[in-house]
Order: sequence, then C-alpha cells, then structure tokens
Amino acid sequence: MRNIVALCLSGLLFLSGSSGAVVPGAPGVPRPKYHLRTVVLDAGHGGKDRGCTGVKAREADVALKIILELGQLIEENMPDVKVVYTRKTDVFVELADRAGIANKHGADLFISVHCNASAPSAYGTEVWTMGPHKTDANLSVAKRENAVILQEDNYKERYSGFDPTSPQSHILFSLYQSAHMVNSLRFAQKVDRQFRTTVARHSRGVKQAGFLVLWKSTMPSVLIEAGFLTNRTEEQYLNDKSGQSYMASGIYRAFRDYKTELEAMNGE
Repeated sequence: MRNIVALCLSGLLFLSGSSGAVVPGAPGVPRPKYHLRTVVLDAGHGGKDRGCTGVKAREADVALKIILELGQLIEENMPDVKVVYTRKTDVFVELADRAGIANKHGADLFISVHCNASAPSAYGTEVWTMGPHKTDANLSVAKRENAVILQEDNYKERYSGFDPTSPQSHILFSLYQSAHMVNSLRFAQKVDRQFRTTVARHSRGVKQAGFLVLWKSTMPSVLIEAGFLTNRTEEQYLNDKSGQSYMASGIYRAFRDYKTELEAMNGE
C-alpha cells in the first residue's frame, strides 16, 4: 500500500508542475493549433479472459465487434486520425499493456469497451471515467473489471501492490488521472448523450471509479459498459450485428463531436 501512496503523490506533484513553466496560451505566448491525431480503441478482455457472459454472448466477443466497427467508421470518415487497436482478435492483453499501447503511440484519447453483469433486471449503458467511486455499486463495477489482473503473472509487483479487492487501493488509484479529468468527462458526456438520443438506449449515466485500464493511460480516457449480458433482452441486442452497429455509430458520433469541439477550442 505504501507503493500506491507514493505513486499517487508523485503523480500529483508532477501534475502541479513548476511555477516557472511557460504556459502555451499565456499572454505573449502563441497558442499552438491542436489536432486530435491518434485514438486507441480497446476491446475489453479476450483470450483466456472471457469477461462476463450471458446465455450465448461473451463480453470479450461483443466488445471486440463493437470496437472493430467503431474503428472502421473512424478510418473511413476521418483519414487524418490514426486508429490503434489494443487487440483485433481473441487474445489476452494485460491491463498495463493496454494503457502501454496508448502511451507508446502518444494517443490523444483512449476508449475501452466492455459489457456489464448484475441481476437479470439490471439494464442500460454506463460511461465511466477515472475518479473516486461515489457508491458501493460503482466500486463493485471497478472491482469486477480490475479483477482480471489476478490472471496476470506478478501482478502485485507490476501494479505497485494494488489489491483488486481493496476499496483503499481503488480510491488511491483514482486520484492519479486528475490531469485528464475534464476532457475525459467531456467525451464521456458526449457518448452518454448519443446513447440516450440517437441510439435510444436507457442510460445509467456517466460515473467515476478506479479502473486500472484507465489509470495508467496518460491521456483522456473512458470505459464504456455497453449493456448487461445478464439481462436477456440486452444480451440479444448486443449479440446482434445491428445492435453492435448502433452502439459503434453512437460512440463514433460522440468522437466526431469531441474532436471538432476540442480543436475549435484550441486554435482551430
């Protein structure tokens, strides 16, 4: 646990910066034009990690199909944006490696797609950003998604002593990404709006919790729960190609609007 505290404190000190730093956009300093150039698309789970399951559908498969559809939409309509995938097939990718891929490519945005599990009556979409969990329900979702590290070798060393069953670990890790909180929430809200309006899905809202896959990414990032595979109706929707296409198109429109807004705000 001491490793976690030290890591979070060092991250916060880094984010505070130096008082003598030159800030782009300050008086006398020209603001460089911003272009969203690279997005990393992450299909949750895969390989030996099936994720949650319904009667027929597996989270790993549904997430991958939505991600591939989303990537195709971006590639076809935004040739100026480089699309990087953490996986394009049914393979296992460790959580730290998913964020590592995004960091290596200097991504401007990280999008991770998953499916949810709960009581059969639970339904709806959720869009998550890194942050302190506000309820036990939020914490339980983060714990379920983070528990995949138990399938990784040497996870205690690799994740600085993180314990996926410990509420304290999740709280400390959630502090680390505060530098990108504003734009993470900006994008999350656009995704949620698309789900509620054009895709006509029931929304459970934009939420925050300590997800390991978001923690190590050094850019705005969101985790999307596309729906509950434990709900028979939602499983049928998410396991159908048309449902997957609707979900992907909603995320794409949110991405398009986010890119346009961010570039307009930053000198475009």
